[in-house]
Amino acid sequence: MDINSKILITGAAGFIGSALSYRLVSENINVLGIDNLNNYYDVELKKSRLKRIDSLQNKKAFKFFEFGIEDEKKVFEIFANYKPTIVINLAAQAGVRYSIENPSSYIKSNLLGFSNILEACRNFEIKNFIYASSSSVYGGNSILPFHENSNTDYPISLYAATKKSNELMAHSYSHLYDIPSTGLRFFTVYGPWGRPDMAPMIFANSLIEKKIIKIFNNGNMMRDFTYIEDVVDAILCCCEKPAKRENNFNNPDISTLAPHMIFNVGNSNPIRLLDFIDMLEDKFNIRAMKNFMPIQAGDVKETFADISNLKRWTGFEPQTDINQGLDEFVAWYKNYFKQ
Repeated sequence: MDINSKILITGAAGFIGSALSYRLVSENINVLGIDNLNNYYDVELKKSRLKRIDSLQNKKAFKFFEFGIEDEKKVFEIFANYKPTIVINLAAQAGVRYSIENPSSYIKSNLLGFSNILEACRNFEIKNFIYASSSSVYGGNSILPFHENSNTDYPISLYAATKKSNELMAHSYSHLYDIPSTGLRFFTVYGPWGRPDMAPMIFANSLIEKKIIKIFNNGNMMRDFTYIEDVVDAILCCCEKPAKRENNFNNPDISTLAPHMIFNVGNSNPIRLLDFIDMLEDKFNIRAMKNFMPIQAGDVKETFADISNLKRWTGFEPQTDINQGLDEFVAWYKNYFKQ
């Protein structure tokens, strides 16, 4: 990474955004971080992630701004005043289940906010735009592993629909305004500093607090758990190699001149949810109380990433297996929550 790069990261206090910011600042790369610090989950955890970045010796390389990307005026002010060269949009209202109860928050952040970022990229001639999509766009697709040209026309949650919309919007802007753009479909990211609304933290909290773990679809679920530092590696690989204007990389049968690419980011090794819980039980040395339940609306039964395209384009390969990743997660959890 060019040390003269100036990288704008939205969602900088989030799970992935803070890990990416930490890595870049530790390597003396200037980072502009934006986050609205909303209360979708524990705000103190978000603030602790930011404090971790501030603990670095070269913390002056990190400038943080607290606001939501749906605020077009403030978005444009940051672009105009600081002139980033690379933009990484990780800000979004997250969560499949929450989208069923609070759809309006997804429209504001994931659609309106995303359009503001695209407009800023267009007006300030950004050299490389990378944005977060999600494995949820594959919906109920039953053909595994998921490939980038698998059908994504039938999202089963509003969250998934907004992420699919982001891909379409980014492709359009990329084609019309020649913005090199890369969408990354993340698969079940886990690790230290993770989100409390995701399975690893929910299960860990339930084990420690001796609460019943709700296991949906009667345990017949598999997830392609992807370690946070591998996700950071994948993003940095895409920073080094922007999308190019060429024949469609994901689907050779479709010709396009847009410099826009979409890649899966996963571990390519799905784990049964029950096996995942068993591993956590062993690492905490606590037996779980389980309540088997039907599948919830918006959930998919299995995820499995084909990452061959990303490997071919950037050379990326995940380095962390589930056992090592859970060791790191449990060690962080015990330290952070003083267990």
